[in-house]
Amino acid sequence: MFLGYNTNGFAHHRLEDALDILADLGYGGVALTLDVHHLDPFGSGASQQVARVAQRLSRHRMRCVIETGARFLLDPRRKHQPTMLSSTFEQRAVRLDFLKRCVDIAADLGAACVSFWSGAPDTPTPEMVLMQRLLDCCGDLAEYAVRRNVRLAFEPEPGMFIDTLDRFARFHELLHHPAVGLTIDVGHLVCQGELPASTYLIQWKHLLWNVHLDDMKRNRHDHLFFGEGEVDFTDVFNGLRQAGYSSGLYVELSRHSSDAVATAERAYKFLAPYVQSPKGI
Repeated sequence: MFLGYNTNGFAHHRLEDALDILADLGYGGVALTLDVHHLDPFGSGASQQVARVAQRLSRHRMRCVIETGARFLLDPRRKHQPTMLSSTFEQRAVRLDFLKRCVDIAADLGAACVSFWSGAPDTPTPEMVLMQRLLDCCGDLAEYAVRRNVRLAFEPEPGMFIDTLDRFARFHELLHHPAVGLTIDVGHLVCQGELPASTYLIQWKHLLWNVHLDDMKRNRHDHLFFGEGEVDFTDVFNGLRQAGYSSGLYVELSRHSSDAVATAERAYKFLAPYVQSPKGI
C-alpha cells in the first residue's frame, strides 16, 4: 500500500505545482481529477499537457489513477450533470464521451484505473429504467476500456443511484464485465452504515482496485479531516491488510483546497504510521 492524494484537494494550484508539492511531502501517488484547470480533457493542447504530466509523474516516480468527479466540467450550472442516468440520450452521450476521454488519458499516463460513479437522475424515473441506462453506458465504456487496456473502478456514492455496496453488487451482477472493479471510499462506509469497514473491504477484496481515504460521520456525506469523524482507521487498515490490498490509498479532501499544502502535510503525518506499521497502530 502507498499513500496518494486527490488533486481535487489542490483546486487552487497549478497541476504541476500540486504534483511537486505532493511528491515533496512523501506521497507515492496522485488521483488526478480531470477538471477545468487540471488537465481538462476538452481543452486545447490537452495532449501536450498529458505528456507534461506523464514526465512529471515519472520524474517523481509517482503512480496515478484518474478520477472523474469534477463538479462543473460538463455543465457550468448543474453540479455533476449530465450523467449516465440523464433523461435524454444526448445528455448521457456527453457523460460517456467524457469518460472515454478519461480512459484515453489513463492509457497515456499508465494509470492504474479510471474511477467513476453512477450519478443521480435528473428527473423522476423508474428504477428499472435507470439501471438499464447505467448498464448500457457502462457496457459501452467497459468495451472501450478493454481496447485501451484500462481498468474501471466503480464507486458507490451517497446520494447517487448506486450508493451502497449492496446496490453495487446488484449492478455488478447484471453488468458482469471483467474490466469493471470497485472503488471504496472508507468515509462512505461510515456514512451509509456499512460497518465495520474491515468486513466490507475483505468481502470485496477480489474487486477492490482503488481506495479513498477521508473521515466522515454517519448519515452525513461530508468529507472531514482525519480524526474529525467516526472512521475507525485501525479497523480500516486491518481490513486492507487482511484483504491483501497493495495499491494506492488516495486522500480525498476536496473542500480543503484553501489550505491544501498544510492539509496534505497533516494528512500524511496522520496516515503514514498506519501504512508503515505491519499491524497498524
